[in-house]
Amino acid sequence: MKKRASTSRRRRAAKGVLMLGRERFAKISSVEGIELTADMRARATEFDRLGMAPAKRRHAIIRAYSKG
Repeated sequence: MKKRASTSRRRRAAKGVLMLGRERFAKISSVEGIELTADMRARATEFDRLGMAPAKRRHAIIRAYSKG
């Protein structure tokens, strides 16, 4: 009998979610002429070092670029 995919995997696939890794995103961005600044690279390295969850990463990025 064939093993079925987990329900969460099927649900994500059904919604059409596509996840790009950092390396693939960098390749696509280079074609578009988009480059990360030194600050952006440092921030991503720090997030990885701390093992931050995606929601916390987004919050930190928004806080870094918000006015006020």
